Amino acid sequence: MDSNSQAIAPFAGFGPVECDGIEGSGITGWTKGTSSKQHPPAIEFHDRRFACENCLREASRLSRPHRVERAQVKSMNTKKTKALLALSLSTSLAACATFPSSGPTGAQIQRDVARPQVPLGIKIIEVNNVASLPPAEPQPTVDLPTLPPTPTDMVGPGDVLGISIYEAGVTLFGRGPTAAAGIGGAVSGSFDTSANAQTLPPTRIDDNGNITVPYAGRLHVAGKTVGQIQTQIRDALNGMSQNPQVLVSLRDAISNTVIVGGEVARPGRLVLQTNRETLIDAIALAGGYRGNAKDLTLRINRQDHNFDIRYSALEKNPALDVGVYPGDRLTLVSDPQSYSVLGASGRVDLIPFSRSSLNLAEAVSTAGGSNPNAGDPAAIFLLRYVTSAEGHEEPVVYHLNMMNVGSYFLAGRFPVRNKDILYFGNSKANQASKVASFVSQLFSPVLTVVSGVQALK
Repeated sequence: MDSNSQAIAPFAGFGPVECDGIEGSGITGWTKGTSSKQHPPAIEFHDRRFACENCLREASRLSRPHRVERAQVKSMNTKKTKALLALSLSTSLAACATFPSSGPTGAQIQRDVARPQVPLGIKIIEVNNVASLPPAEPQPTVDLPTLPPTPTDMVGPGDVLGISIYEAGVTLFGRGPTAAAGIGGAVSGSFDTSANAQTLPPTRIDDNGNITVPYAGRLHVAGKTVGQIQTQIRDALNGMSQNPQVLVSLRDAISNTVIVGGEVARPGRLVLQTNRETLIDAIALAGGYRGNAKDLTLRINRQDHNFDIRYSALEKNPALDVGVYPGDRLTLVSDPQSYSVLGASGRVDLIPFSRSSLNLAEAVSTAGGSNPNAGDPAAIFLLRYVTSAEGHEEPVVYHLNMMNVGSYFLAGRFPVRNKDILYFGNSKANQASKVASFVSQLFSPVLTVVSGVQALK
């Protein structure tokens, strides 16, 4: 065995055999076991085929373009993979700005408010001490014309009066002298000396405040008491009747009433029996309110002046429970107080007040707090309009960092007002989790197909 066969034999494991050549090499047809310069002893290399070293070297040279092509394909596949990864990365970065979100983050709100071109002139206040808490809401006052109570028997247009006139002797309204037969059939005159009473039909005071009484004529009685009207009628009848006595009663009171409507049990016209009734008294005399006192507003109309006050404030502060006046219109309106919850909270909703007054800690807990999967506890904002010293409404944003324990004590002393907006800032990490979820959903079908193909192979 020559040097060539010795070099190949350890690899082949057996001695020289006939070279079958390599398909496509153009070198075939040598006898088994022969050896020459061109065809050294052959070895088995695949499927019981034999080839010498020269043939193997030639085949390796001929197959080099295929290896280059495979390397180029592999390189192209690597480039495509890198391009796909780059595309997914750029898509993910762009998606950070386009993914659905519950609202801006705390940092975005602060940057937006700080911009000089913000048209509303929004002011942001960091609530980190007692001095930064908003001032207490001013106590309500009753802005109505103050009028003294009127007498209970004062009359006005629309009232209906009952008038009775008592006469003795020669009467205007009763029986006159009677004829009686004397002795011998002579007729003698006699008088009924008893008092006679004449009750007139119900008399309504017209729109001008006047009444008409027979023989007395037209009398102006609006704004007078029953006693004054009695004297007025008696004076008008003097000289026509012998010592007339007059009694006047108020049969139907219209002017000494108030109108009560809205959320009461018995809406309608309420007669003021003492003219000392207060606002709460009038509601009670109308059967009481319906619903919850914290959700009601009392609207008062007096002489073209309108005023609204929370009914719960009337109950808490007796100084606000002023007296009613004849002609007042009281309307109890259902007007629940509420605040809006937006952003990354546990509950996005319009939430009514659970009591007549509410603080921020209670409002946050009612809203479910910051969403643990999307919210940022350090970005709690309360938005409201505040009336300035000049009387203008200015938008103000209060910021609390609920990651600080002191903020919880401050929230307990922060009053929430009707129509406030409570916003829970979105967490920055929330966008990253959305990107990861998006990429996972994007490549999940591809990975599933690749795994299936590999399983088939």
